[in-house]
Amino acid sequence: MAVITVRYFAAFREQAGCDQETLTTAHATAGDLFAELAERHGFVDPTSRCKVAINDELTTWDASLQDGDQVLFFPPVAGG
Repeated sequence: MAVITVRYFAAFREQAGCDQETLTTAHATAGDLFAELAERHGFVDPTSRCKVAINDELTTWDASLQDGDQVLFFPPVAGG
């Protein structure tokens, strides 16, 4: 089990109803954690369209989580 601080950006922040939360998780990867939180908060975007950072560094969805990590989820961003 690890205590993780999750921060939400843009649309994820709106859907979660908060900009961050601290939780205890048994999930081993950022992708597994995202799947749990997507179900909890109603995120509909797949990880293939989103980005994740752990401790302020962009990483992959299969990156391992460690106790005390800060995870930031970025939804797809429209631009033009």
